[in-house]
Amino acid sequence: IWNAIFHSVSAFCNAGFDLMGKYGQFSALSSEGLQFNPIVNFTIMALIVTGGIGFLVWTDVSRHKLDFKKYELHSKIALFTTALLLVLGTILFFIFEYNKAFGDFTFGQKLLASMFQAVTPRTAGFNTIDEATLSESGKALTTVLMFIGGSPGSTAGGIKTTTFAVLVLSALAAAKRYGSVTVFKRKLDENTIVQASSILSVYLACVFAAVLIICAVEPYSLTQVLFETVSAIGTVGLTLGITPSLCAISKLVLIFLMFAGRVGGLTLMLVLAERRRNIKISRPTSQILIG
Repeated sequence: IWNAIFHSVSAFCNAGFDLMGKYGQFSALSSEGLQFNPIVNFTIMALIVTGGIGFLVWTDVSRHKLDFKKYELHSKIALFTTALLLVLGTILFFIFEYNKAFGDFTFGQKLLASMFQAVTPRTAGFNTIDEATLSESGKALTTVLMFIGGSPGSTAGGIKTTTFAVLVLSALAAAKRYGSVTVFKRKLDENTIVQASSILSVYLACVFAAVLIICAVEPYSLTQVLFETVSAIGTVGLTLGITPSLCAISKLVLIFLMFAGRVGGLTLMLVLAERRRNIKISRPTSQILIG
C-alpha cells in the first residue's frame, strides 16, 4: 500500500522518484513483475498525463465536459498538442526500437513499452526499460520530448506544449507569409509569440552552456551529456546512468538547471533582467536579411 501511494503521488506530480532501487540501480518499473504489468503501466501513464495536462485544462473539461468546441483556446491547444505528441511518440519509438531496445519483447510488449516511453519523457521520470539501451534515434526522440515537457499550470516541466505549438504555428505562418498566427479560428496575440520565442531562447542558452561546461570536465559523449542536461532542465529525472559518477562541478550545473527548469524560463529571465525605465520613443524602422 505504501509503495502504491508513493508511486501514485510521484507519477501525478511528475516527480520521477521511485522506491525500486532495491531491485537494481535505475531499475524503476523495469523490475520483474512490473515492466509489462498492464495495470501498473496504464495507471502510471494515466497519472502522468493527468498531472501534466494542467489544472486550467481540467477546470475547463469539468465545466464543459466533452464539448470540445466550448473549451478555451489554451485548453484546445494543450489537449491537441499532448495527444499528437503521445501518438507520434508511440509510433516513432515502436519503429526506432522494434529490433533494438525492444528486440526481445513480444509484439504486445513492444507496443506497451512504446506507449510508456512516449509518456514518461513528459517530465515523469519513470522507466520500464534501461534508457541506455535505446538507439541513438530513441535517445534523440526522448530528449526532444523531455525538452517540450507538459502543459502550463501543471506539475510538469519543459518549455511546455503550448509554447511548442505556438513556435510551430508561428514558423508555419511565416513560411506561408501570413500576417498573423491563427489556430482554432482564433488569432494569437503577438506578445504570446514573443514570449514563446523568449522561453525557447532561454532554455536553449542554458542547455548549450551546461553542455559546454560538463563536456569540458567529463569524459562522456555529447549524447549522454545532452540527455542529462535536458532531463535536468525539464525536471524529468531520466538518465543514461552517468549521474552518480559526475564530478561536483557537473552536479552543481545540473542543480542550477533543475532549479531554473522548475521556476520557468520566462520567470528566470524576468528575474535576471536589468530593470530599466521604459522611454516612450519611436525609432526608425529598418529591415535586415533573415535565414
